[in-house]
Amino acid sequence: MSRRPQLTVRARLTLLYTGLFAVCGAIVVAVSYILVAQMGVQSQPPSSAKSVPASILAHCRSEQPGTHPNKALIVECISSLEQQLGAQHQRDLTLSHLLLYSLLTLGAVIALAAILGWIFSGRSLRPVHRITAAARAASEHNLSARVALQGPHDELSELAETFDEMLSRLQSAFESQRQFIANASHELRTPLSVMRTTVDVVLTNPDSTPDDLRGMGRDIRAAVDHAEHLIGALLILARSERGLTVREEVDLATVAEDVVDTADIGDRRLHATLDPAVISGDPVLAERLIANLIDNAVRYNTSAGDIWISTRTVAAATQLTVDNAGQIISPADVDRIFQPFQRLNDRTSHDGSGLGLTIVASIAAIHGGAATAIPRKDGGLSVTVRIPSPGVTSHKA
Repeated sequence: MSRRPQLTVRARLTLLYTGLFAVCGAIVVAVSYILVAQMGVQSQPPSSAKSVPASILAHCRSEQPGTHPNKALIVECISSLEQQLGAQHQRDLTLSHLLLYSLLTLGAVIALAAILGWIFSGRSLRPVHRITAAARAASEHNLSARVALQGPHDELSELAETFDEMLSRLQSAFESQRQFIANASHELRTPLSVMRTTVDVVLTNPDSTPDDLRGMGRDIRAAVDHAEHLIGALLILARSERGLTVREEVDLATVAEDVVDTADIGDRRLHATLDPAVISGDPVLAERLIANLIDNAVRYNTSAGDIWISTRTVAAATQLTVDNAGQIISPADVDRIFQPFQRLNDRTSHDGSGLGLTIVASIAAIHGGAATAIPRKDGGLSVTVRIPSPGVTSHKA
């Protein structure tokens, strides 16, 4: 079923302006006509005529033709009646002309209002056309189009600015997604290449021994573990970026105790100061957040180094801080540690996936919080996650 053609917004605005002007003009004409009709139009008598006194007019009306008619009084009565009839005719003629010229003027002004309404409504809607053109020009592969509206700061300029900001966020998101996919493909290709190379070396060697086969199996197992760990991290990151599907009160102190009890920290020394720190969110993601922070503190630590973990509630927000000893880190390098597959050291020096702190930042963001990191003066890193407490509205965009 085909839809009937609809009037454009410009046409509807023009009709609205014209209709309102026509109604207001008609009201003005009607009020003017009624006022003039009530006031009446008094025609001026000739300069030689005299006004007829009320007593004479009353006597004239009561006088009946008789044997002694008063001719002078009858003449005055006739003259008075002629003046009244002339005044009535002039008033009717004036009202008729007033109505005619008012309607003609109103019609001409309504036509002018329609033309001006069409012109100015088109100028007012010009920013909307620019926004529409920018939206049509934007696509997944080209999000560089911007409205860049110039002019007075009004509702349409705010809409254009909001639209440009949305395009900027979309462009950043798509670029990050493309970079993430490229990095993920590269990271997954590494264990696959290791497995292929290991298999090819053993299979092409006719003198391969059982020890070679067992070595190949160990290498393949390590590569599979690495790939499995990477895929698991990607799945967790994808889940966190979809937003919260479960929301319940979670005490980060309790979760941190459970994670610390099961974490493999090797010869590191762990110091915990866990005060109640309740958030509203997903307990599984909260556990993953703390586990990734501790895992990162273990991996990038020195032998027999220290790890400090603390939870507390500060200014209506929960705060989780994990510090670790380690190498001295430049403040310029800290800015990129929350990006996917970014490592501060040589990528071969650790067996991490490069997604640990990325997942931490993502989980903090969907809970309305943020993750920050600063280098420690003695070496190592301090990562702090702040999340609003239950009942506190986050102002994070």
